[in-house]
Amino acid sequence: MISSTVAKVYSLPEGNSRLIGEMQYHKVVKGDYFQLIAEKYDVGFLALMAANPNVDPFLPELGLQLVIPSQMLLPYGKREGIVINLPELRLYYFPSNSNKVHVFPVGIGRQGLATPKTVSYIGEKRKDPVWRPTAEMKTRYFLEHGKNLPDEVPAGPNNPFGQYALRLGTSVYLLHGSNQRFGIGMRASSGCIRLYDDDIEWLYQHVEINTPVRIVDQAIKLSYESNKKLFEVHSPLTADDGSVSQPEISNAVSQFIGDSADNMQILLQQIANPKGLVTELLDDSLAEEN
Repeated sequence: MISSTVAKVYSLPEGNSRLIGEMQYHKVVKGDYFQLIAEKYDVGFLALMAANPNVDPFLPELGLQLVIPSQMLLPYGKREGIVINLPELRLYYFPSNSNKVHVFPVGIGRQGLATPKTVSYIGEKRKDPVWRPTAEMKTRYFLEHGKNLPDEVPAGPNNPFGQYALRLGTSVYLLHGSNQRFGIGMRASSGCIRLYDDDIEWLYQHVEINTPVRIVDQAIKLSYESNKKLFEVHSPLTADDGSVSQPEISNAVSQFIGDSADNMQILLQQIANPKGLVTELLDDSLAEEN
């Protein structure tokens, strides 16, 4: 089993800049598949799929060059504590008195069991947490599998929380590890936030009680960077009824795009097929000529 590389660490950009990281590429070799590659680069499974559409995630072509989504725009808001942007399935940790940001892929709640948007804090840290499924979980599991869940599962290989957990305030929601490699960087949990085991262990060791936490929903991110306009689009969250709506083109987004029909077309293409990659708009003068 390959070990993840314990988060990407980036220097915070100066001023109002939001751009961090650089594009990376991976040449497919024998035995590669997306889950293995995602763990190697500590990125999410769905993020890797979105960045490389039309590639078989289980049997990618040998020699193919894959895009690793390791460049991104920071979410809007104060750069402090933990910020989780649900559509991009990423957690950003801004340590106090530091010019660094640590970025982790996360798994979030699936349809009907959405991870809530909230403003909270780390209320508790647990090592070797005991898993006690709720009555609702037990009912759902029985209906899906025809078997009963135990009242509790102690620490160990069968515990779906893994070895470490951080509690959001006094709620039932946790940031935790997992006893399954599959599901990080996906919408597959019962509402909690899953991380690779190495990543949650690092957070457990470095994040203090009362660290602020914001969980946000920003499917479209924008930034002006040295006379360039950059944007990044992610798949929006699935509603409880299973419907998926396209990200809303707000007034702020429209003003950012400007009057260029070419640039609006670039945005609409990304909204229709989000790749989650930082994309540069055409220079306004060039866009008018085209």
